[in-house]
Amino acid sequence: MPHIQLNNDMPGIIGLMGFRPETAKPLNELAETLLVGPSSLTRGEREMIASYVSNLNNCQFCTRSHSAIAGVLLEDNFDLVEQVKTNFETAPISSKLKSLLKIAGQVQKQALGVSEEMIKNAKAQGATDIEIHDTVLIAAAFCMYNRYVDGLRATTPDATPVYHDIGRRIAQTGYQFK
Repeated sequence: MPHIQLNNDMPGIIGLMGFRPETAKPLNELAETLLVGPSSLTRGEREMIASYVSNLNNCQFCTRSHSAIAGVLLEDNFDLVEQVKTNFETAPISSKLKSLLKIAGQVQKQALGVSEEMIKNAKAQGATDIEIHDTVLIAAAFCMYNRYVDGLRATTPDATPVYHDIGRRIAQTGYQFK
């Protein structure tokens, strides 16, 4: 049960944004820019970074939502998303994405721990400066989103179909809620 009276029955961050639409607008714009906007990383890869960081933060609503979105965007490859969350080093993903997930994980843990070696490795694997920038910003933003959801104890449904519905909707429409 949420810590505050939301006056809506929407789950997770959706309910929080419904409570205060004026803060929802810039939060959604940031998500839209980072996860949907033009990038050399696919939308599925970016959602996988969001899912991975949310999982590290143990934010169940965001982990389940962004895992579902990533799975849909990766042609319903939900198993791959689960493999990445369990152990991205052994998952069948590119070495570039592995190096970016390592950076994202360090941002989640302790951002000053992102080392020059991690950056050099990512670049050696083909990551561009903008991909590294966006990975760090996705990781940082999802630490904020996760704490927003969990800090107010937003409603977190247990039902998998709820997350599949969210995943399909966001995969189709993005984060610009009208």
